[in-house]
Amino acid sequence: MDGKLLTEKLIAYARAHLHLQEEDVIYMRNVLLSEFGLSEPYDGVADVSDAVQADVPDALAQDLKSFALEAGLCKEDFAERYVADIFGLLTPLPSQINRAFFKLKKAEGPQAACDYLYDISVKNGYVQKTAIARNLKWEYQDGKNKLEITVNLSKPEKNNKDIAKLLTAPQGKKYPACALCKENEGFEGTATHPPRRNIRTVKMQIGGSRWFMQYSPYAYYDEHCILINEEHVPMKVDAKTPDKLLDFVDQLPNYFIGSNASLPIVGGSILNHEHFQGGKHLMPMHHAKLGKKYTSKKFPGLKIGILDWYNSAVQCEGKDRKEVAAFAASVIDAWKNYDCPECSILSHTGDTTHNTLSPICRKVGKKYVFTMILRNNRTNEDFPDGIFHVHPEYLNIKSEGIGLIEAMGLFILPPRLKRQLDEIADILCGAVAYDEAALADPENDLHIHRDMVVKLVKEGLAKDKEEAVSRVREYVNHVCAGILDNTAVFKQDKAGRKGFAGFMASLGLEEK
Repeated sequence: MDGKLLTEKLIAYARAHLHLQEEDVIYMRNVLLSEFGLSEPYDGVADVSDAVQADVPDALAQDLKSFALEAGLCKEDFAERYVADIFGLLTPLPSQINRAFFKLKKAEGPQAACDYLYDISVKNGYVQKTAIARNLKWEYQDGKNKLEITVNLSKPEKNNKDIAKLLTAPQGKKYPACALCKENEGFEGTATHPPRRNIRTVKMQIGGSRWFMQYSPYAYYDEHCILINEEHVPMKVDAKTPDKLLDFVDQLPNYFIGSNASLPIVGGSILNHEHFQGGKHLMPMHHAKLGKKYTSKKFPGLKIGILDWYNSAVQCEGKDRKEVAAFAASVIDAWKNYDCPECSILSHTGDTTHNTLSPICRKVGKKYVFTMILRNNRTNEDFPDGIFHVHPEYLNIKSEGIGLIEAMGLFILPPRLKRQLDEIADILCGAVAYDEAALADPENDLHIHRDMVVKLVKEGLAKDKEEAVSRVREYVNHVCAGILDNTAVFKQDKAGRKGFAGFMASLGLEEK
């Protein structure tokens, strides 16, 4: 790739897709020439049509990476950071982004503003649209409810022990302190910290303090955004949380917003920095209806009930924001200290807290819909990884904690499953011989799936690969539904129904 031609293509791409203004073209061309060690620009009229027509920066990024390596501008292990660095230069400054976002929000509405920020995040390579499109995804209609299942190829698998260590790890003087901190904006990156030169965020006032919103590079769903506290403080779900979520949906009613539970096992993968997740997508849980309905003398304007969903969720709907916030706060405070030994629920053991919840909020017209998924992170001898965590028979499919997104019915399964499920399908259709002894070897890639393989093979071989893939996915479907049942603190049995009724009664609610 000729560096002078590459410069013209980058300029053309930035003008077409990253809002580079005519007045800034000469300046930016000179900056790029300097970056590339060139003394003069391209001579003549360059063919830049492919850059102008591109809807993602992938091809241009690859050209840039190849040129940088060939010209000795960076080493192989720095190449991704170098690409992010150049696209960061071509992206409007944070101040320009914020001015444009809020101008659009005022003139054309919240979705237009979000479209602007999301499009820039895709076009400058921060949200890796092409990589995300390679993820496996399908849906499972399970009676009244639907689950969405994805095998995410870009996000590494974490385990609960590693996640818990983050909370107690010494912070030292690491800069930025974590992957969510505001100091990531424009950060070059290191060998152990991803590049963030091309990230852009918008500032927001949430709960009376400074927050900012950005998009997730992994994008589990449509316009997957992250709302982040500017202060590096731990995750905390308390009586103040509902107003924070309500602040967000009042400003961006086109998006839902929710918080991970604030304890290891039942929380998300980052618990050392307060943040919420939301976006444009209607999650499977959002389609669930109320099962049991309740009335409240204290909150007469609210429609209250238990959601007809796998896990244990209390939901309220109403137009009065203060009433919604007050009810949600009362649920959070009550659950914090609620015990139900018959359902293995203990809010505390000694000084250790176990009860927390995942609150989720969205607006439907002028009505607020506020859902609270009750969580508990206790362990015991039978379930050392968590009583209400993924049970042992399902760990081969999902071993990470079930955070906000999965609790709402969208499963993010580890990338290893693309390979492993395909290998199992080959066995199931007879393309690869079934070898039970080989599966018993811990070094075998399918060792963790040996019980799954035995079960599927005993049910009979598939007639072809297509049928085998369908049966393997059906197995995964039932596992995902089973995992959500595992996370329910009140099971859908006699003891669970009685326990849930007791909790609702403790809130002063009467069943309709």
